[in-house]
Amino acid sequence: MEEKFSGKDEEEIRLMKILILQNQGFLNSQGGTEKMASFYANSFSKLGHEVVIATNDPKDGKPIFPLDQKVRLVNLFHEGMDTIELEQPYTYKGRNPFRWIYFKAKKKGQKWRNASLMRKRGLKNRDEVFLHNLQRRSKVWKPFFEQEKPDIILSMSIATLLEITYSDAVAFPIINTVHGRPDYDYTDILWYRSEQEMKLLKESYSKLDAVQVFFDKYKTFLPDNFKGLARAIPNPIPQMDDMEIVGHLQTKERYKIIHIGSLINAGKQQELAIQAFSELAEQFPNWDLWLWGEGVDKAYLEERIASLKLKDRVFLTGFTDKPMEKLQEADIFVFPSKYEGFGLALGEAMTVGLPAIGLKDCSGVNELIQHEKSCFLAADGQEFKAYLGMLMGDRQLRDRLGKEAHEQMKAYKDSLVIAQWEDFMDMVVNAHQKT
Repeated sequence: MEEKFSGKDEEEIRLMKILILQNQGFLNSQGGTEKMASFYANSFSKLGHEVVIATNDPKDGKPIFPLDQKVRLVNLFHEGMDTIELEQPYTYKGRNPFRWIYFKAKKKGQKWRNASLMRKRGLKNRDEVFLHNLQRRSKVWKPFFEQEKPDIILSMSIATLLEITYSDAVAFPIINTVHGRPDYDYTDILWYRSEQEMKLLKESYSKLDAVQVFFDKYKTFLPDNFKGLARAIPNPIPQMDDMEIVGHLQTKERYKIIHIGSLINAGKQQELAIQAFSELAEQFPNWDLWLWGEGVDKAYLEERIASLKLKDRVFLTGFTDKPMEKLQEADIFVFPSKYEGFGLALGEAMTVGLPAIGLKDCSGVNELIQHEKSCFLAADGQEFKAYLGMLMGDRQLRDRLGKEAHEQMKAYKDSLVIAQWEDFMDMVVNAHQKT
């Protein structure tokens, strides 16, 4: 069922106890889900709601993004849970023969250790490991819910939703936040999932009261067994004063093309941007490409840059905790992702006044970018290169598109987004009480 924003006044919104759940990955992680979980928690807390973030993570650590002092963080994992952690083999994609031999041997060792561990525990395959862990991990949630007695639960992922609903019925209303196109969560469109896992993930939707998606178009990708409320609420995007956005008309000694994202080439496709730049580098000798982020493909991308003889023009600069500052120092933003949920880094680039280039088949990106009005959407690598060359050679074009991108992002102000969230949570609680 589709629901619209009711636009309630602030005094009409009830104060609630809100549980924000991310079963794994919240600790020590710098991804978009963790960033948004922290944002929701801090925003709701400052409005007077009681907020608890709960995880079930076998890794010790702390959140990367700061939390308001009133937000309580709980990790329910304990060693007695008896879960099995398999190693995740990495497939080397580079051409260095010595690294290929090293990673081949490492992968073989990882597979052997995984097989040995499964035999020792009497499990035949990864499906059985998945069920073994799910059965044990899911049992910690019901006692926790009964102790906390929340007004509402926000699940930050489909894996979290499955875990909290697998063993026991949940007596409290649940909203699942979907961080991409919904069918990416319960199918094998993007990567391998077994039939068993996909069946369980899809079934978990039937236990939901409501779903939040980023865009109205995403509602068509919800599974047919979901019967709850659905609302399109975007991510908030930091706002920049009109006088502080990037100025494109001044002359500079060197210009920067920037990308921010995890170095996972299969999804983020940084290699496409590197290749496009390499074919333009000679024509534009005072331009450089800066790639901010960490990830499993860093070594591969370093090799690619070296093979193109661009080590003095293309820089892998690691993680930054000041993305807005880095964006303000740049002139063009490139975002060649194969798939995205929302594209928060893209939104941040647009709000500071950077013209951007994405791919027109990329979900999320093709929702934020208005082609040829605020940025460009390319059909393939050749179009990507063509649009990049246009922007590198035309400061007036950069200025016009950058200003339009900045204006477009004003619709994503954080206070507007949180108002929609409060209204939706209130609606879901009311609907749950009537059932």
